[in-house]
Amino acid sequence: MKLVIQIPCYNEEGTLPGTLRDLPREIDGIDAIEVLIIDDGSVDKTAEVAQIHGVEHIVRLGRNRGLANAFVRGLEASLAVGADIIVNTDADNQYRGEDIPRLVQPILEGGADIVVGDRGVADLPEFSPLKRLLQRAGSWVVQAAAGVSIPDATSGFRALTREAALRTLILSNYSYTLESLIQAGARRMAVVYVPIHVNPQTRKSRLMRNIPHYLVNSSVTILRAYTMYRPMRVFFFLGGSMIAAGMALGGRFLYYYIQGRGTGMVQSLILTAVLLIVGFQTCLIGLVADLIAFNRKILEETLYRVRRMEMRENCSAVLEN
Repeated sequence: MKLVIQIPCYNEEGTLPGTLRDLPREIDGIDAIEVLIIDDGSVDKTAEVAQIHGVEHIVRLGRNRGLANAFVRGLEASLAVGADIIVNTDADNQYRGEDIPRLVQPILEGGADIVVGDRGVADLPEFSPLKRLLQRAGSWVVQAAAGVSIPDATSGFRALTREAALRTLILSNYSYTLESLIQAGARRMAVVYVPIHVNPQTRKSRLMRNIPHYLVNSSVTILRAYTMYRPMRVFFFLGGSMIAAGMALGGRFLYYYIQGRGTGMVQSLILTAVLLIVGFQTCLIGLVADLIAFNRKILEETLYRVRRMEMRENCSAVLEN
C-alpha cells in the first residue's frame, strides 16, 4: 500500500520546510510514503527547498495556473507514480502532519472513498465571526447540493483512494474543494469526515482575497457544479416557479373577469402568457440538459478508463526499468 502526500505550492519557500518536517514517515498499514510537490509557477526557491528536504517527486508548472489546476496535476502525478492513497495538504502548514494517519484510517478500513479533515469551522478561533458564519453557510449549501453530510466544505486536507482520484474531474479555475464534494455526492462516493487540528496561521489566505471575492467565486462554483450534475432539478425548479407565477396571475385575471371586472387587466393576461411560455421552455431546456448530462457521464467513464490504462502502462514501464 503506497501513500503519496501531495502539496500544491506557490512561493512557499518560507513555510514549506516546516510542513515537510511535520509529515509522518511511517503509518500502520502503509508500506511506503512519498511526498510530491506541485510547484505552481513559483518565482522563489520553492522547488530548491523541496529538493533539499528530500522530496521524492517535484512537478513544475511553467506558470501560475491556480490551486484547482495544481490539485488536479498533483492527482495525475500521484497516480503516475503508483499511489494507492493520495493525501492533499497545504504548504502553509495549516494542517498538522500528525493527523494524516487519522485521515487515511477510514480508507484503510474500507469504509471511505474520500476522507476530509473537519477543522470545526463553527468554533475555530482563527476565523472571524463573519468568516465562521460564511463557512457554516457554505457547508450547508454544498451539503444540500451534494446530498451528503458536509461539516467543513472548504477543507483542503483530504485523502482519496486511487479510484476516487481517477474519477475526479475538476473544471473550476478557482478551487477544487467545493466542486469535488458535489461531484462525489452525485457519484455516490463514500465521503467521511474526521476531526483534525490546525496550526496557527502563517500567512493570509491567497484564495480568499476578501469576503465579496470569496462569495462570488464560491457561489459560481457551487451553481455551476450543481447544474452540471443535477440539471433537471435546476431547470425544473426555475421553470416550475415561472409556471406557478403565471398560473397565479392567470387565476387572478379569471377571478376578476368572471366578476365582470376584467377590463384593464390585459397586462396581467400578457404577463401570464409570457411566464407560462418561458416556464415550459425552461423545463424543456432541463430535459435537454439532462440528456447532455448522460452524454457527459459517458465521456467521464471513458476518461476514467483511459486514466486507468495510462496508469497501468506507467506502472508496467517502471517495473520493466
